[in-house]
Amino acid sequence: MLRLEARPVPSQAMALASPVIALLLTAAVAALILVGIGKDPVSGLQIIFLEPLSDRRQISEVLLKATPLIVIAVGLAVCYRANVWNIGAEGQFLMGCVGGGGLALWLTTQGIVLPKVVGIPLVLVAGMVGGLLWAAVVALLRDRFNANEILVSLMLVYVAQQIINALVFGPWKDPKGFNMPQTALFHASLHLPPLLERTRLHIGFIISLALAVLAMLFLFRTFRGFQLQVGGLAPAAARYAGFSARGALWTTLLLSGALAGMAGAMEVAGPIRQVTPYLSTGLGFTAIIVCFVGRLHPLGIVAGGVLLSVMLIGGELAQSRLGLPNAMASVLQGLLLLILLACDTFIDQRPRWSRSTGPAA
Repeated sequence: MLRLEARPVPSQAMALASPVIALLLTAAVAALILVGIGKDPVSGLQIIFLEPLSDRRQISEVLLKATPLIVIAVGLAVCYRANVWNIGAEGQFLMGCVGGGGLALWLTTQGIVLPKVVGIPLVLVAGMVGGLLWAAVVALLRDRFNANEILVSLMLVYVAQQIINALVFGPWKDPKGFNMPQTALFHASLHLPPLLERTRLHIGFIISLALAVLAMLFLFRTFRGFQLQVGGLAPAAARYAGFSARGALWTTLLLSGALAGMAGAMEVAGPIRQVTPYLSTGLGFTAIIVCFVGRLHPLGIVAGGVLLSVMLIGGELAQSRLGLPNAMASVLQGLLLLILLACDTFIDQRPRWSRSTGPAA
């Protein structure tokens, strides 16, 4: 009989190498899938993993896609290190779109033109408030009624999507938009400034890097960050030390909700510049994979966000050039997470064969 036995000392080197191993195995499985559907595996892998990094414009699109993933994943990493399982960052992202987009739309329709150094921070803060309030619902239900935060946060994603639909099909619909379900374009003073000329990449990418650094300092250089991590690793020890589990719940959920909301505000004030019903592209769920690929470390999350962005854009390119199914990118993400979790299992535990003995006669 095969069983798993805990290793006395898990290998730190293998723990660091496991994302690379998982990526290589994912590429190998992807090649087999391509062969199975009659496509050239070499061309397919080249388009998926290398084509998005082939020139300046493609790289800028990768970094643009990585920006909200990094911002959301940084907040989720703080949650997961504290053993608080926020699965609904997608809903908090959408409510950030509502908060930031709503303020930008109101300023635009009222003809209020603010300097960029004032208007853009206000839009981002409004997005953070939207995401924070949505996460506060999860924290409140968990705190007062012991509701499972996984289920509550996940179900609220669909509520957030319906709120956006009600707004853009109703009071927020652009009267000059040919009856399309979308708001008017925001005033130019509320657009995030570009980071590179002739690209869509904006300063949100710099903000995401700064947030990753701040999160690293918070987690590993502050007493509050230490409290949160102890609560996640050893809840009994945290209670014995007097650390508040309730405080950790509220702190992590509000922080992750605020960052997801900021990512939503960046999205509507950056490349989209209006609110539409098609803002939900699964970024909040993809950010969960980014967290684990990055080992729940803020700097690892930056690398994980770029990697997942390459896979997302590469999947879109493969769909248009090779005729692959549009679910290919999702399949690769799922494979990467599954293989990574398997690698982590064998890092912490080793398989052992043992003879099963029947009951004594």
